[in-house]
Amino acid sequence: MNKNLLTEFKNRGFFFQCTNEKYLEKLLDNKKISFYIGFDCTASSLHVGSLIQIMCLRLFQKYGHTPIVLLGGGTTIVGDPSGKEESRKILSEKEIQKNIKKIKNVFAKFLNSKVKNKPVYVDNKNWLSKLNYINFLRDFGKYFTINKMLTFDSVKLRLDREQSLSFLEFNYMILQAYDYLELFKKNRCLLQIGGSDQWGNIINGVELVKKEAQEEVVGLTTPLITTSQGTKMGKTEKGAVWLDEELLSSYDYWQFWRNTDDRDVIKYLYLFTELTTDNIKQYENYSGSKLNELKILLANEATKLLHGKKAAKKAELTSKSTFESRSTGDELPSKKIKKSDIEKGILFKNLLLNIEFASSGGDFKRNLSNKAYRINNVIETNDTKLLTLTDAIDKQIKISFGKKKHFVIKVI
Repeated sequence: MNKNLLTEFKNRGFFFQCTNEKYLEKLLDNKKISFYIGFDCTASSLHVGSLIQIMCLRLFQKYGHTPIVLLGGGTTIVGDPSGKEESRKILSEKEIQKNIKKIKNVFAKFLNSKVKNKPVYVDNKNWLSKLNYINFLRDFGKYFTINKMLTFDSVKLRLDREQSLSFLEFNYMILQAYDYLELFKKNRCLLQIGGSDQWGNIINGVELVKKEAQEEVVGLTTPLITTSQGTKMGKTEKGAVWLDEELLSSYDYWQFWRNTDDRDVIKYLYLFTELTTDNIKQYENYSGSKLNELKILLANEATKLLHGKKAAKKAELTSKSTFESRSTGDELPSKKIKKSDIEKGILFKNLLLNIEFASSGGDFKRNLSNKAYRINNVIETNDTKLLTLTDAIDKQIKISFGKKKHFVIKVI
């Protein structure tokens, strides 16, 4: 059963590094374990950047293991330097506790609280706030060397760029390691999962448990998810893609997935849906207009997990009716283009010059930087964008310039 878990974990693209993979396999073969993932509480909601960790919690729970969701009420006060180029804003304890309460609502949608292995929620403020600094340094400081701490990416990258790293942030990795020890003692937690940028912090925790409790525990990391364009997943022109409907509507959430780059669709189906890996495998050779079908499938499946099946279907219907009402009809200027021509790819810039939505190359670039162009109601900022069949919805591509100028490409 649990061999299937690690196999699925890898097949879906979750696996990056493990401190002791053979031991973890043995562990999962012989028992149901408690495992944890930590989340900082710097905002009132998590965003899509945290979704891969949430899907890991969900997958392990599905196989019978108990997820411990560590909400960092204590470590958020300090601020994690991992992947950051500057110090985070320090929040008050009142703000952090308010964020924790809101964030729990996100997990409630993904994790099952009606089973024996229901999620356990912990706040590390409960133990970190009680630490005596002198005693803590004496008991645990001896296990950490400055030499090694300086080699971890979270520290090294900031220092290499000559960017400020406060002593407060430098302490973060020690506190996170102590979290693992505390959860091992209180919850018999045997596994920590985190993003690849947490590798150094996770190793510290594994080693601290080994030195302090003489026990073997495991660390496991997931890869950093970037788009095919090399940008951090979840960043859009409108800002973060929140997992809270008060901050981002279910429709906008659906649209985020619907607008996935062609090259990322299959990867996201594996990571962010519960379609079986065998089912997804049969889509791997899809191309052209069939990719649009997959984008809708992705949007529906991902939205269903967070907002429910009804909201996903409603978003799909709203999107379809919005596109059709805005991009069809005799009142809009249009141009027919052969399917064979658009299959080769048409440079967006040339098309805009041709339909007089730009007067020159310079005018095109200015309009582009001002986010004046849209394809199918989605802002386009790529100056080398090629229009292909994957941009067509029901054999049409709607081009917009500002709010009033629209043009329809009809694929024949």
